[in-house]
Amino acid sequence: MTEAATLHVEAGALAGFVRAIVAATGCAPQEAEEVAAHLLEANLQGHDSHGIMLLPRYVQHVREGKLRPGAAPTPVRQEATLALFDGNMGYGQHVGRIVMDWAIGAARAHGHAVMGLRNVHHIGRVGAYGEQAAAAGMISLHFVNGVSGPPAVAPFGGSDARLSTNPVCITVPGDPPLVLDFATSAIALGKCRVAFNAGRPVPEGSLVDASGRPTTDPGVLYRDQPRGALLSFGAHKGYGLALVCEVLAGALLGGATAWRTEWRDRGIVNSWLAFVLDPARFGDDARFREELAAVIADVKASPPADPENPVLVAGEKERITKARRLATGVPVDATTWAMLVEAARGLGINEVPEAR
Repeated sequence: MTEAATLHVEAGALAGFVRAIVAATGCAPQEAEEVAAHLLEANLQGHDSHGIMLLPRYVQHVREGKLRPGAAPTPVRQEATLALFDGNMGYGQHVGRIVMDWAIGAARAHGHAVMGLRNVHHIGRVGAYGEQAAAAGMISLHFVNGVSGPPAVAPFGGSDARLSTNPVCITVPGDPPLVLDFATSAIALGKCRVAFNAGRPVPEGSLVDASGRPTTDPGVLYRDQPRGALLSFGAHKGYGLALVCEVLAGALLGGATAWRTEWRDRGIVNSWLAFVLDPARFGDDARFREELAAVIADVKASPPADPENPVLVAGEKERITKARRLATGVPVDATTWAMLVEAARGLGINEVPEAR
């Protein structure tokens, strides 16, 4: 593979560019701001797989009628502490904030809430909704599944793809909050696309080709036919979590599941089950926060195996990456940047920020 050049774009200029692209697909200003901010934040935190590289695909899905700018969630069932919403294939980053606001409000009033969302376009980085809950002082747990073309992840012990990268997220409020957010595959599918666009290999143990042989070439997902598959993280453990996401988010909510071929040409379809808890309802909130800080301090005090890499906790690496990228610019491989510029120009946007 030939590695593509890496460019850097100043975050503020990139924010305006991304917002203009989203707005040009038919969004009102607030919706465009929410979607653009969500995508850029993913890049700033180092999760390029869930950032601006998705925009050309979003633009294509709008043109094909698979993504509906301006769509809002519709309650399917709504009680005091439980609700199921239909996302009407709207921008997930916009719809997701709305339904998460409902869950936070319900948990504040009653101590807990359960929220389900189905039939929504890509909700993006799930950690963003965990951060939304944590900012409101709430603990949250999230299970998500997705259907986006053929399945991409092989079950443990299998050799072909049957599941998606089905993420799990758990967040705990604090200063700063704990934000545990991970795909149940060895790496996120979008990270394979990032590597493919950049001409780089993926880590060993992430992929198998169509014959079930280990490979580090992301092209087995985007170039080869029949295509290869991602593996779960942690062997049977990641596979088990992926299957639970498929059942709790997809099957339970009446959403899309990976085995149904009729869902595979609808763009990106997510289903999401979230639990939101008010920690103050469980006892002494001040003591909880003190104990949380003490536990974090204790694990971080462990002498690092590598002196150059101290012990971190969930969400800390993202904060470090964000500070660096705000200072030096957001890295974008040349292939992804060219696709983004082409999508913008196709929408009549010719002002392109400098990429160096």
